[in-house]
Amino acid sequence: MFTRHAEAGVRAALADTPVVLVHGPRQAGKTTLVRHLSAGTGRRQYVTFDDAGALASADRDPDGFVAGFDGPVTLDEVQHTPAIFRAIKASVDRDRRPGRFLLTGSANVLMLPTLSESLAGRIEIVTLWPLSQAEIQGRLPRFIDVVFANGVPSIRVPTDAGTPLEERIIRGGYPEPIERGGADRRDRWFASYVTTILQRDVRDLANIERVHDIPRLLSLIATRVGGLLNYSDLSRSLSMSASTLRRYFVLLETTFMVVTIPSWSNNLGLRVTKSPKIVLADTGLACHLMRVDAERLGVDGRIRGALTENFVAMEILKQAPWSAARPSLHHFRTPSGREVDLVLEERSGRIVGVEVKNTAGVNSDDFTGLRALRDAAGARFHRGVVLYTGTHTLPFGDRLWAMPIHSLWGE
Repeated sequence: MFTRHAEAGVRAALADTPVVLVHGPRQAGKTTLVRHLSAGTGRRQYVTFDDAGALASADRDPDGFVAGFDGPVTLDEVQHTPAIFRAIKASVDRDRRPGRFLLTGSANVLMLPTLSESLAGRIEIVTLWPLSQAEIQGRLPRFIDVVFANGVPSIRVPTDAGTPLEERIIRGGYPEPIERGGADRRDRWFASYVTTILQRDVRDLANIERVHDIPRLLSLIATRVGGLLNYSDLSRSLSMSASTLRRYFVLLETTFMVVTIPSWSNNLGLRVTKSPKIVLADTGLACHLMRVDAERLGVDGRIRGALTENFVAMEILKQAPWSAARPSLHHFRTPSGREVDLVLEERSGRIVGVEVKNTAGVNSDDFTGLRALRDAAGARFHRGVVLYTGTHTLPFGDRLWAMPIHSLWGE
């Protein structure tokens, strides 16, 4: 079992919150984590709604099902039975002892208002993404807190970087394909994974007749990773109505397959109106959808650049909740076209800009977007970083640094 950085957060939540939900993509390791947390306690029962009998019982009488547990319980894949949330709310309102219910779900309840509202003030939610590179290598990531600290942003990167970056991108972070030996076996796993998502989770969330259209949308999104979300362009490319496309896109977000990164502006109102960026939750899945192998990734600079940006965005998103800074993620673009791939913003308003370059060297021109961000943010700008494939941390002027991509999982 891989050690998950989310574990400490889940344990802390169970100590003071009646309901804790661990949600995230299917097969990201949620069940493994909650069963590990339950092991050895001797008190917490475990039930999965992937079991037809348990699902039928909860659907028939959710209140009676919940009342049948006289101690703490783990309920796995709760998105299959939405009525259970109201029953849990009623039970918690009678008994608010912490840690009573540990839930998992493969759908984002924050995008399902009727579910999230029913447990407002009673639940803490932890998102478990596929494995980060730090988790795969058994390290505690320091990148975010280092770039928000003062002084030289120093992270020790091993002289032998180990697995090449291209292989890390193609492999992705889902535990099972990581442990499969060859590319063909991984590819078959991803094909089955997409089918499972469509046949189970998507059908649970919405009554869709033409479910086969969703893989077409997902494959098209994979070719657009790192770009701005443009519904009109996607709609034309698929010959699909805009309303249908938006509905399908929300389902992909709800099942954690697609992630949107909002724009950053000093004007909070403009953040809502400007287009977000699109990334896929896993670059291994993206490579499968694009039919990209290691050879193609090595020679096609455009695809390599887009997937490297997607890879970095997800690595930072995975470690953000467990950093001291706990920043939100954005992107930045000026009307003249200068841009920064990622903007990390602390609650205090301090920001760090991150630009991604899949090159072994950097020059002053690579910092053009970060300089524009520095001018726009003023005193709130703490640091700008260009992540590149080299091995040295180098200064490039006022609060600007080049750092190795491997810093994301260095010590």
